[in-house]
Amino acid sequence: MVEAGSSDRDVDKSRAGVPGNIMQPMPLSRTGQPRIASLDFIRGIAVLGILLANIVAFGQPWVAYIWPPAFMVEHGPGSDYLWLAQFTLIDGKMRALFTLLFGAGMVLFVDRAKERGASRWLQARRLFFLLLFGLSHFLFIWRGDILTLYAIWGLVALLCIGWDAKTQVIVGLMGFLAGALIMTAMGASMYVMGGTEAGAGAALADGRAMMLASKASEIEESARDAAIVLDGSYGTYVEHNFSGHLGDIGSELWLTALETLPLILIGMGLYRLGLFTGGFDPVKQRRWGWAGLLGGGALTLAFGLWVKATGFGYFAAIFAYIGLSRWGQLPMALGMAALLALWAPTATGWLGRRLSAAGRMAFTNYIGTSVVMMPVFHGQLCDLFGRLDRAGLYVVVLLAWAIMLAGSEPWLARFRYGPLEWLWRCLTYGRVFALRRGPVNPGGRDGA
Repeated sequence: MVEAGSSDRDVDKSRAGVPGNIMQPMPLSRTGQPRIASLDFIRGIAVLGILLANIVAFGQPWVAYIWPPAFMVEHGPGSDYLWLAQFTLIDGKMRALFTLLFGAGMVLFVDRAKERGASRWLQARRLFFLLLFGLSHFLFIWRGDILTLYAIWGLVALLCIGWDAKTQVIVGLMGFLAGALIMTAMGASMYVMGGTEAGAGAALADGRAMMLASKASEIEESARDAAIVLDGSYGTYVEHNFSGHLGDIGSELWLTALETLPLILIGMGLYRLGLFTGGFDPVKQRRWGWAGLLGGGALTLAFGLWVKATGFGYFAAIFAYIGLSRWGQLPMALGMAALLALWAPTATGWLGRRLSAAGRMAFTNYIGTSVVMMPVFHGQLCDLFGRLDRAGLYVVVLLAWAIMLAGSEPWLARFRYGPLEWLWRCLTYGRVFALRRGPVNPGGRDGA
């Protein structure tokens, strides 16, 4: 996510502080190389999209993210179709897009570190601090964190960073395919067992009992989480994250092993092959981009319609989310990446600049979103948890998008990095970097 644009690169000092020049002309790195505008632009769209994906888990019981009947308000026909749209276009796709960019950013960072004589272990140090950020986010702010997974699987992927680009893509695709097969089989087993009629054979009856107990446990835990959020006590919330959910990190690592790691490898390979830098035939890139987006979207829509036709059965929804959706997730994410990479060079207007600025501050915007959502939904301020239907939650998303788009570009006009990007950079290199932009000197570098 944040690797690709949180850069250890300075912007073009001759244009520093001038709004509207975030993409054209492109800022330069310390080595004199231009920033890769497509990464900033795509990341900006992804950081907005990830909030849309997460908003239900922010504002409703955790299990409602997958299972609409868990909403604390009526989930009527309009919300049902909004669920279908989110399931088809957003859920899993924004996460996959982030992960591809994370892999691309790892290669970019290592390549530019080598140009300055540093080894890949500078990236390892960077990932270690990302792990600390992620754990802090998980325990003290919101347990939907993805940075912890990126840091851990990024360290594994770092061992593969020297592989040939095609090998990275092939191994990544094979790993993702294996994961899709495993998770589909697991989801199908849960669906079959959970829907087994009472009085079936002993083996199936035992499986049904286990699945129903798992469902009851998940709903009960989700209700406990909701009660703590509604209580409004931050201390109780943090204590519960430590005592009740710290072990979730291990299970999430296992569940994402054959999603996150393969996608990081694919992102590494595609970056080296030139997907984000104009290295592909644009006609072919546009063709397979649309094929992936539309083909994967149609497949995912079919799965979503099936879940809706079951009346949003619990085990049908689980099956769709953990298994079936993976078959459309990768082609859609690759299609989005391909099409957005082609669009980025022409996205130089007001919106394009704002999206790119949001992407350059993706780390700050991602964590900042969670910080803002706490008082909005918890009992401390707005106390909106459980009160908004899906459309109401989307209004909150639109307001948060407006803040990100309105604030990122003016910040970068005055400062070199986003606040968390700056802190991460200082920790990585073990020294304090100037944050505020200084006056332009004759040498073309910021003063101070």
